[in-house]
Amino acid sequence: MISWFQTPPSQRPLFRVFVSALLVLALCCFCSLLLGAGGLSPQASFQTLLGNGSSDDQFTVFHLRTTRTLVGVFVGLTLGIAGAMMQSVARNPLAEPGLLGVSAGSSFAVALTLVLGASTATLTVGVAQFGALLGCLCVLGVARMQGQQNDPIRLVLAGAALSSLLFAITSLILLFDQRAADEIRFWVTGSVAGRDIQTLLSVLPSMLMAALCILYVAKPLASLALGERVAIGLGHKPKRIRAVVIVAVALLVGGATAIAGPVAFIGLVVPFAARALVGPDIRRTLWLCLPLGPIIVIAADVVSRLVAQPAEMPLGVLTAIIGAPVLLLIVRSRRMPTL
Repeated sequence: MISWFQTPPSQRPLFRVFVSALLVLALCCFCSLLLGAGGLSPQASFQTLLGNGSSDDQFTVFHLRTTRTLVGVFVGLTLGIAGAMMQSVARNPLAEPGLLGVSAGSSFAVALTLVLGASTATLTVGVAQFGALLGCLCVLGVARMQGQQNDPIRLVLAGAALSSLLFAITSLILLFDQRAADEIRFWVTGSVAGRDIQTLLSVLPSMLMAALCILYVAKPLASLALGERVAIGLGHKPKRIRAVVIVAVALLVGGATAIAGPVAFIGLVVPFAARALVGPDIRRTLWLCLPLGPIIVIAADVVSRLVAQPAEMPLGVLTAIIGAPVLLLIVRSRRMPTL
């Protein structure tokens, strides 16, 4: 065990770390099915899993908690992958969908759609993804991201300004439309509770498109990390790579936001943890983000059910509590890490 920690992250066996993360994820999912803020005890939940529970207990475990767990897996996976890709293409460890205005753009698009007459049941995932795309383009345009010349702090400041502006406009719009405010209040805090499995299924086609984009750019992103000249010399086109990454991030973040609302800092914490475990290679990082994202979201969701019983703490609040120290750790480091 000691020798494993002494091994440089880039030399650790990815398969072993990945399988270990999958086991932790399975444990988190099991805890998610057992634990909750209601009156159903863990012992009763376990008996229900064995087929001995009442009809009400079966509804709670097999419908409410199972759906909630699946949504948590999806949200963690998509936001973790999106954060890793944003950080890699921007060569900026602070690049994160919540910090760069991507989630805010998606939330604003959903809120605007509500005000214009749509209901939460008819919200299309495409609206959230279009808003995420616009948010991403606005921040990158303001910060003038130009490969290695990108300023990490400037990019985050531009994202923070855009996020604050969009959230302020969203609040102002909802202030004049009480119906929309009532519908979106539960959604906008960021939560995986009470979500519909049909909405999750509606996102899958766009997630397939995002997966194809990721497969297309994974190897070029690894080359781009060595510099634009090296990437061009290897036959890659940096502008095309960035465009594909932006589309993939919009699909991923928009899909997650349409289902669970804005969940902050997952895209920052997950790649940070993945690089600490297996090194900075984007291909290794992306593989490990697959289980690490769901682990963090589901673990945070379980804790959110227990810390304020019989009520629940919003998931977005708890992820912010987790992510803020990580952000401060990166910012306060003597030398900003280069990706």
